[in-house]
Amino acid sequence: MPTYEYVCKDCGYEFEAFQSIKAEPIKVCPKCGGHNVVRKISAGAGLVFKGSGFYITDYKNKHSSPSNGNGNHAKSSAKESTAKEKE
Repeated sequence: MPTYEYVCKDCGYEFEAFQSIKAEPIKVCPKCGGHNVVRKISAGAGLVFKGSGFYITDYKNKHSSPSNGNGNHAKSSAKESTAKEKE
């Protein structure tokens, strides 16, 4: 269930309410009892993933390799094996 933000236009009181999406908006201010309460429109909170497997760093190779950093690890290994065969 989302948390909605409200503001009373009469007294300026701002408050939050944890409501169902289907619930009617609050119309009465809990502080002054005025009937001029409006729901604020906000961008909402960002989506947050917690735990392992959600970050780019989880997919990086944790062991250092002799690659030069641009994906040529396999090419350099092939060159090394060819050089050893010639000896």
